[in-house]
Amino acid sequence: MTISVEAIRELRSRTSAGVADCKQALLAVYGDVEKAVEFLRERGAVTAEKKKDAPATEGVVEAYVHHTRRIGVLVELKCETDFVAHTDEFRELARNLAMQVAAASPQFVADEDMPPGADMDPQAVCLLEQPFIKEPDRTVKEIITDTIAKVGENIKVNRFARFELGVEH
Repeated sequence: MTISVEAIRELRSRTSAGVADCKQALLAVYGDVEKAVEFLRERGAVTAEKKKDAPATEGVVEAYVHHTRRIGVLVELKCETDFVAHTDEFRELARNLAMQVAAASPQFVADEDMPPGADMDPQAVCLLEQPFIKEPDRTVKEIITDTIAKVGENIKVNRFARFELGVEH
């Protein structure tokens, strides 16, 4: 089966996967771009699962201040190596997570951080369970998983702090 350059280009623009990975995914699903997107996401989830216990000791602290200057956020995002911490994909993820915290005001990183017996909706109060502000049909956790697949290292949101003028915590 021959895969067109246009199909590879479209898949690549939608997933940011490498050319060889896009071609392999398209071959696996007989040229269907939608199925290839899902194929690459599933493969990314497998990669993320394998990496979940790898120590994440490097990373960045990303700051975001909303244009009104009334909301500010700090996010500590960790990865395995300093090399990955300096990649565009990792830095973009850190920036997007800081904007997510500013916009959605989560209280916890993950549902396991919630107090036992708490009567709260994890999707509302846990960063990783929230719909991603730039792609509401996907969760923040899925966006992180995609980045893990791209960079090949474990990535963890260690902590965050959100400051809003006039609101005491």
